[in-house]
Amino acid sequence: MAMRIRPARTDEAAALTELVLRSKAHWGYGAEFLAACREELTIRPEDIHRRRVVVAEDADSGVVGVASLEGTAPEGSLGLCFVEPAAISRGVGRALYFHVTGAARELGFARLTIEADPNAEPFYRRMGARPVGSTPAGSLAGRELPLLEVRLRPRTEGWTQAWTAGRRAVHLGNVAGFQSQFGPVSPQATHYSCLAAFLSPHPAVLVLPAAVPPDWTDLIGRPLGWGPVEVYDGLTEPPGRPGGQPDSQPDGPMARATRPAPEAQGDTLTRAVLSRPALLRRLNSLDLPLLPWGRTPAVAELTGVPLDPEALRYESKRASHELFTRLAPDHPEIRVPEQWQPATRRETARLLRRRARVGLTTVVKTEHGAGGSGTVVVRDQGRGGLPRLRRPPLPRGPVLLEEFVAGETEPRDVTFDGLVDADGRVHGVGVAVMDVLGTAYRGATVGPGVVPPALAEAVARFGAAVGERIAASGHRGWYDVDFVTGSDGRPAPTEINLRMTGPSVAFMVKARLDETRGGDHFVRSVDHVPLGARLPGPALSAFLRETTVRCAGIEAVLLPSIPTAAFAPAPYLGVVLAAHTRERLDAAEALVRTAAHDTGRLFTTQG
Repeated sequence: MAMRIRPARTDEAAALTELVLRSKAHWGYGAEFLAACREELTIRPEDIHRRRVVVAEDADSGVVGVASLEGTAPEGSLGLCFVEPAAISRGVGRALYFHVTGAARELGFARLTIEADPNAEPFYRRMGARPVGSTPAGSLAGRELPLLEVRLRPRTEGWTQAWTAGRRAVHLGNVAGFQSQFGPVSPQATHYSCLAAFLSPHPAVLVLPAAVPPDWTDLIGRPLGWGPVEVYDGLTEPPGRPGGQPDSQPDGPMARATRPAPEAQGDTLTRAVLSRPALLRRLNSLDLPLLPWGRTPAVAELTGVPLDPEALRYESKRASHELFTRLAPDHPEIRVPEQWQPATRRETARLLRRRARVGLTTVVKTEHGAGGSGTVVVRDQGRGGLPRLRRPPLPRGPVLLEEFVAGETEPRDVTFDGLVDADGRVHGVGVAVMDVLGTAYRGATVGPGVVPPALAEAVARFGAAVGERIAASGHRGWYDVDFVTGSDGRPAPTEINLRMTGPSVAFMVKARLDETRGGDHFVRSVDHVPLGARLPGPALSAFLRETTVRCAGIEAVLLPSIPTAAFAPAPYLGVVLAAHTRERLDAAEALVRTAAHDTGRLFTTQG
């Protein structure tokens, strides 16, 4: 439905009153009840401006909804929010709700109350409003109405402004292209590229290598109040595969270039965009920021922003450790683990055995690797203190050896996220707790108090200092610094990532939910939720919609972040979950994991 929201006109007052009464009658109220409510629900011409009345207007059906923002900042109310019965469940109420809360934020409101019809209370709670009690009905003595509130955060001038200047953006899921600059590409990179949907709080366009379910952006966009998002998917799939687009199609966004240089290789998604003139024209016409998963030479062609030869230097674990060591004297609260760089695999084996003889555990790392790939922890596993070096096998190629930082302090794995803007200024985003099993990253949680204040302060201070150095080396864009907490409680930095990361997804979702729904959300990204069965498209959509409703029932938000692996040989989903309390967040994760496990029952026969 093509819809716009505009200020109401005074000559529409009578028609809007009738719309309100029709909407009220939708819930089964009789004529006597509606007559008693008429005075309270009447909109008069003089109310239009005083009550800040707006309407939702459809090109075919005319006015299909009405809402109002009432009161004087900093506190007011969502006085009206009614939808034409024929348009209910078509997103009109959601659009009006987000319009009013957005306008309230711009006008300096910090809190809105809602006197809700009992039938509408579940809708407002799904939108993020929280119940705070009840209030007497205005027109019927003895009747109580649910009272809810929305706490609004002012639009920040901080990192979100520095990231996109408050604008929507084009998101480029070139995960594999970025990885290919440093070594073999993970087989999961295509699935992981779906996380590019969250490269900013509010995308306008998604450009993805593989085909995604057609209703996917609706499932994540509704809770986040995105509105329409253009999707160009399947760009690296062979012709004829689902989602693939021949060059004759108007296939997409974003570019300042025309054709790729013939010698450039690697970033196949970006090259697919560069090779599609119609897509380039469309992207250029939007004149929006382009956000890649990570910077590559092909992205430099696409945007016209050169890639400094040293910009990605500290993606190397060797170079990042050298940087940590240089910064350490100014940060006594940080502990930098020792690192060794053996010249040969024979020397690697000797050093590992020497450390094992005295009971020391060692981390073996490749110089580059995402999400724990290329990292092995070698413990004393053999007779006489000699480790068995083939179980687990050492990573291929040159390796780094690093002191294993032991400790039971929680949180064990934390990360600092920040960004360097186009002028080289560093902006802190926040500190997250990572879920790491062995050496494999599985997700992250952000929210108030998830990291103890002293630890968060130490990590943020060191992370900002890292940002200053990488900015001086030419890096522009997102980065993070990962840490492990030792037995003495001090964080030990382990690597720098000069790209978007899993935790960045949680920060983006939190920023959007805090802005549109109010409050201070807890958000958790979970990149791998095993499914009990392979789900084809329709079954996946049905499962996600049902589970979304179940999460809403416990006042949690479910966003399917990785849908393309649901029909893989070992099927799984990635999700992002959000709630206003840690307890509800944990309950939502348990609900989703159980529901995902139980999908196998969809295909079992009773007999």
